[in-house]
Amino acid sequence: MKLPIFIADAFTAQAFRGNPAAVCLLENKLDEDMHQKIAREMNLSETAFIRKLHPTDSFTQKNVNSTLTFVTLSGELKARKVEDGIVLDLPLYPAHYQDVHEVKDLIKTAIGDTMIQDIRYSPDTRKLLVRLSDAYDRSFLENLKVSTQDLLQIENTGKVRGLILTLKGEPGGQTQAFDFYSRYFAPWVGVAEDPVTGSAHTVLSSYWSQELGKKEMRAFQCSSRGGELAISLRPDGRVDIRGGAAVVLEGTLTA
Repeated sequence: MKLPIFIADAFTAQAFRGNPAAVCLLENKLDEDMHQKIAREMNLSETAFIRKLHPTDSFTQKNVNSTLTFVTLSGELKARKVEDGIVLDLPLYPAHYQDVHEVKDLIKTAIGDTMIQDIRYSPDTRKLLVRLSDAYDRSFLENLKVSTQDLLQIENTGKVRGLILTLKGEPGGQTQAFDFYSRYFAPWVGVAEDPVTGSAHTVLSSYWSQELGKKEMRAFQCSSRGGELAISLRPDGRVDIRGGAAVVLEGTLTA
């Protein structure tokens, strides 16, 4: 069996940055065991398997602003190509005030005595959003050591499945201005730190839109690879998240 496969770096225009993902094109359905074997072989946090629902469908889409709909295990995902990247059409999830005493051990284990400005929780995504003090800058977030393995020892009862650390942006000056920064950790699902996380920004977009009073924002995820996202909140309660993409590998998988 020979399958076309690609590795693409998302939310970046540069190779070896952003969020790396393997994309495998299928003509016929594979069993779940084969999916898992291929994903382990790729050894990336994401491996996507794309199969045409109808024989007349095309794997290629060259028209700008045309929308493709993907039927996934998590529901429909819509994406469209624009001149400067790909736009994902995603739901917007509110984050509610969270009692610090309920999560103090988790936060203490993750970031020690780091000063905190705000704590929110998204029940829809089971993500805990921790906003660091405005006294910190981007370099502090980038260099912060997070004890992800120790988080698994904290009693959690499944409430938190992802930890978002976020920080208010800074004026641009001589560098590009961003409205907010973030990092994302999910050791509960086997991801110590995700390089760039679209799903986390469905929560971050809701939070920072309220805090900043803005519908259009630019965000930067401060992982070691780094990733840039352009965010646009829509009147229908959804959010468009735009990012670049760089294909770094194209080949054939033999299985």
